[in-house]
Amino acid sequence: MPQFDYFVVLAEMRTGSNLLEAHLNSFAGIECHGEAFNPAFIGYPKRTEILGITQAMREGDPARLIDTIRTASTGIGGFRLFHDHDARALDICLSDPRCAKVILTRNPADSYVSWKIAQETGQWKLTNVKRRKDAKAHFDPEEFEQHITTLQSFQVEVMNRLQKSGQTAFYISYEDLNDLDVINGLAQYLGVDERLEASDSVLKIQNPQPLAEKVVNFDEMTRALAGIDRFNLTRTPDFEPRRGAAVPSHIVAHRAPLLYMPIKSGPEAEVTAWMAALDAVNADQLQTKLNQKTLRQWMRQATGHRSFTVLRHPAARAHAAFCQRILHRGPESLGEIRRVLRNFHKLPIPGGGPDESYDRRAHYLAFTAFLDFLRANLRGQTSVRIDANWATQAAVLQGMAQFALPDIIIREDEMPRQLSALAKQVGRPDAPPIAVAPPDHPYSLAEIYDDEIETAVADIYQRDYIMFGWDRWR
Repeated sequence: MPQFDYFVVLAEMRTGSNLLEAHLNSFAGIECHGEAFNPAFIGYPKRTEILGITQAMREGDPARLIDTIRTASTGIGGFRLFHDHDARALDICLSDPRCAKVILTRNPADSYVSWKIAQETGQWKLTNVKRRKDAKAHFDPEEFEQHITTLQSFQVEVMNRLQKSGQTAFYISYEDLNDLDVINGLAQYLGVDERLEASDSVLKIQNPQPLAEKVVNFDEMTRALAGIDRFNLTRTPDFEPRRGAAVPSHIVAHRAPLLYMPIKSGPEAEVTAWMAALDAVNADQLQTKLNQKTLRQWMRQATGHRSFTVLRHPAARAHAAFCQRILHRGPESLGEIRRVLRNFHKLPIPGGGPDESYDRRAHYLAFTAFLDFLRANLRGQTSVRIDANWATQAAVLQGMAQFALPDIIIREDEMPRQLSALAKQVGRPDAPPIAVAPPDHPYSLAEIYDDEIETAVADIYQRDYIMFGWDRWR
């Protein structure tokens, strides 16, 4: 039984996808149907249908066109798909292990210059060298940065989806398009026994000159590209797993159209109490533990609703997580993690919780030891899960975005002013003031905070410091 039922060529403009399609269609057992999901046309600019499926039919049901290509093509059928084509088709293909993925790549600088030249000449294909139109590209640094960012985002999305579903792809570069052995290898990957003895494509390379001869402002291009960190050397390392949206933790006001999207180890109790006071109810009357369906229903009904979250300085948040979840025993404690930290990571905290011997010096040593654990934990160097109570706030926000982004992101020290303004937006100008979070116990962060703690926190939460512009705590 063949491994694949159909194929998709994941490519971009000016990567050689027309030439690759021409090669594929040279095989009797392969039929590629062009840009089947281009929003502007179906297959090719002057076509009105593919295998009896019109553009209107495709718009209404993209799966129908894919199924038709799968069942009605001569041999194995497929199509080309770019990042700006129908996202529904991409989702279908990436989710289907019976779809062969062919990923075509080209040096982004070459594809960008080729695209600029094609824009100038209006010539997107070349079949007769005598009819070649000549022009030079003008390099725009900002446009190129957007170009490369878009390409990389699409490539990362594809790679991540394939990784998560345990699929592999056939990678082919622009430079391989005239290598007959590679083309025949691709046919073998698609389950076709036929082999080509020679290429009979009429398509020609349009701009074979070096980049220096194709770009008007090549010196400017050289300087701009020199500033691009090709190996991403300046990135902030990120080893956190992707987080979920955590919708059941979201809190809906009793009557006011407000949705609070809390970040663990932040001022959750204070914000919850404020929301309850806003409608003169008890905190247990607020809606929470909703699923995505019921929360969407509330959103539809709560016209003019606003959603918000509150950020806490990483030092204060790490200290709150330590005191509330690790140091003290009780219902809020992460008991199993606490046990592992004491027994394996040798965290110097009393087994039964803080006692009379646990003084401020002991608290300082215990908290700095906890920071050492956080450094290893957030870098993926421990077996302990990265708990939501100390995950980076950037990762938590990215998780929220899988369902909905908060309208407003408020910093804890700005809550009085920002929440008052938010209440006015939803018709509550007489909102009560919000209480300040009480100090952690048995010792507050202010009692032990010093340069060593700040340096450690800034190192551990470098991602948050960069994303949100944090400075020293207070």
